[in-house]
Amino acid sequence: MGDDDEHNSSSTDEGRKEMDIYPLSCYYFGSKEAIVFKDETVSDRITRMKSNYAAYGLRTSVEAVLLVELFKHPHLLLLQLNNSIFKLPGGRLRPGETDIDGLRRKLSNKLSASRDGNETEWEVGECLGMWWRHDFETLLCPYLPPTVKKPKECTKLFLVRLPESRKFIVPENLKLLAVPLSQVHENHKTYGTVISGVPQLLSKYSINIIDI
Repeated sequence: MGDDDEHNSSSTDEGRKEMDIYPLSCYYFGSKEAIVFKDETVSDRITRMKSNYAAYGLRTSVEAVLLVELFKHPHLLLLQLNNSIFKLPGGRLRPGETDIDGLRRKLSNKLSASRDGNETEWEVGECLGMWWRHDFETLLCPYLPPTVKKPKECTKLFLVRLPESRKFIVPENLKLLAVPLSQVHENHKTYGTVISGVPQLLSKYSINIIDI
C-alpha cells in the first residue's frame, strides 16, 4: 500500500487526510496491578470536582482516539470498567501540564508496563474535538454557549497513531476492547455522547488498512 510515511502525512484529492491502521493481531495484550479509582458514585465525582474547581479552576481532561483493524473494519480501542462503563484512554491534567505531556502520561499509566510518560512512546496527533461541562451536574456538550462564563470542565480528544506493533499492559480491573466504529456510531445509550461521536470526528480521514 506504499510507504508508511507517505500515508501518515498525505491527503487525498478530496482534502481528506490519510491514516494507517494495523491489524489487532499485531498487538500484544497483558495485565498489571489494578489502579484505584477515586470516585465510586456520581455524587463522589461531583463533590471532588467542586473541591478541585475551588482549588485549581477549570478541569481539563485529555483522551485518546486509538484505531486498529479487525475483520477489515476500523475498531476503536476502549477501556471498560465494571462490564458497563466505557472510557477512552486518558484522564485529567495536572496543574500546569500541557495537553500532550498529560495524555502521554495517562496513556502510559493505563496502557503501558511503565507508568512514566515517555515522550517518544506515543504519537499524539491533532485535537479532534472539545467537549464542555457547563456546570457540575450536567453532561458534556460539544459547544460552549456565550452565556456560560465559567465552565467547569473541558475534555479534549486527540488522535493517537499507533505503530505497527505495541504491547498494551492494562490494569487488571480494566478491560481493553476493540469496538467497531459502526457499533459506536451514534450509540449514545451504550457508549455516551463523546465516544458515540468519534466516528463523525474521523469522517475527514481516509483510513488505510495495512496488511501485515
